Amino acid sequence: MIGKRNRDLEINQIGTTMSVFMETYNKSIPTSFPVVSVPILKKFQALHPILFKNGDEWSIDKHRKKLMDWLPSSTKTS
Repeated sequence: MIGKRNRDLEINQIGTTMSVFMETYNKSIPTSFPVVSVPILKKFQALHPILFKNGDEWSIDKHRKKLMDWLPSSTKTS
């Protein structure tokens, strides 16, 4: 399955839209982890402008881990 693996790597590295990132991210996270929505991603993007030097471009490779690290603190209720 080298072809699929190369395709997955390519998908993870290329820049894409927020909606494609959201779909890919939500499919790849562990079932116990919260899924993301457009409002959550927009909040993340607003709080981390340095990660979006290329405008509204998202990539699994660049944003996934940082989003996963940030997400638990953003969903805490007071």
